[in-house]
Amino acid sequence: MRSLRMTTSTPDIQPAVQHTAQVAIVGAGPVGLMMANYLGQMGISVLVVEKLATLIDYPRAIGIDDESLRAMQAVGLVNDVLPHTTPWHAMRFLTPKGRCFADIQPMTDEFGWSRRNAFIQPQVDAVMYHGLQRFPQVRCLFSREVEAFSQTGDSVTLNLKGPDGERETVRADWLVACDGGASFIRRTLNIPFEGKTAPNQWIVIDIANDPLATPHVYLCCDPVRPYVSAALPHGVRRFEFMVMPGETEAQLSEPHNMRRLLSKVLPDPDRVELIRQRVYTHNARLAERFRINRVLLAGDAAHIMPVWQGQGYNSGMRDAFNWRGSWRWWSTVKRERRCSTATSRSAATTRKR
Repeated sequence: MRSLRMTTSTPDIQPAVQHTAQVAIVGAGPVGLMMANYLGQMGISVLVVEKLATLIDYPRAIGIDDESLRAMQAVGLVNDVLPHTTPWHAMRFLTPKGRCFADIQPMTDEFGWSRRNAFIQPQVDAVMYHGLQRFPQVRCLFSREVEAFSQTGDSVTLNLKGPDGERETVRADWLVACDGGASFIRRTLNIPFEGKTAPNQWIVIDIANDPLATPHVYLCCDPVRPYVSAALPHGVRRFEFMVMPGETEAQLSEPHNMRRLLSKVLPDPDRVELIRQRVYTHNARLAERFRINRVLLAGDAAHIMPVWQGQGYNSGMRDAFNWRGSWRWWSTVKRERRCSTATSRSAATTRKR
C-alpha cells in the first residue's frame, strides 16, 4: 500500500529560513507561472520555487493555440503576449521535391483567437513572470532546489537548498508540482509514469535573423532525412532534422556536420547566427494519478507527449486553467483561509477579554 505521507531523507542541517504560503508551486516554467497568476488573481498567497537561477532564455515550445491565448486573456496578459506571436500559422507537408500534398490551415476563431499561432516561449514566460508583480502575496524563489518534502492532513512542508547550500523550509496548504517530465515531486510520491518513448530522435536547431523569411511550418517527408522548417516571430527560424541510426548529438553538433544539415535548407549555412541546437527524444507518458492528498501534478509532471502540433505546452496551460476551475479545490482553499482568519480573530478577542 502506498503511503500518503511521503518523505525523502531530511538534511542534517536545521533550516534557518522559513516561508509560508497557501500554495507552493515547484517550477517556474509556463505552467507554474500561469498557475501563480491565476492564484494571484484570486487573492491566494503563493510561493513559486525554481531550482534554476533565472527563467530559461532560449526557444523551446513554438506553438500556442487559441485556448492558451484565452488563458492569457483570463489573467489580463494577452495584450503583452500578442507581440511575441504570429497568428494563422499553417503547417504544410511536402514531398522531397517540395510539392505540398497536405496541410493544416484552420482559419476559424471560435474562441476569439487564431487557432494556430507561432510564438517565442521565453518572451511569453517573461510576460507571465512580470505579471506576478501585480500580486503582493505572490513570491518567487530562484536557485532553490527541493531536497525533500512531507505532507500531513492539512499542510505540506518542503525542505530547500539555496545557491550557497543554505537550508530553507516552506510550509504551505497545497503543493503543485510543475517541475517537468523528470518531476522530483512525482518520483518521490512513487506515482507511475507509464507510456512509451519513440525509437528515433530529432535535432532541433534555432537560428536568428531568418534568411528564408517564408511564413508557416513545413514538414518535408524526405525518406533520406525528414526535416521541419518553422518560421517564428522576431526573425527566428527553427529547423528539426531526424537523427539517423548510429548518429549522436555530439557528432551532429560538430561544425562540419551542422553545416551539412543546414546546407540542405539554407543558401549559405556559414552565415547563420546560431541560437542553440539540441537533440530531443519524443515521449508519450501519463501519470497514474494527478493528486495525492495535498500534492497536485500539472504540466509535464503529469503528462508528456511528442512535440508534434505543440500540444505539450498547450495541455499544460489547460492544466493550469482546469485546476483554477476546480470548485472543489478552490472552495476548500478559500474556506480554510476564512476559517483560519476567523479562528485567529476569535482567539485575539478571547485574549483581550
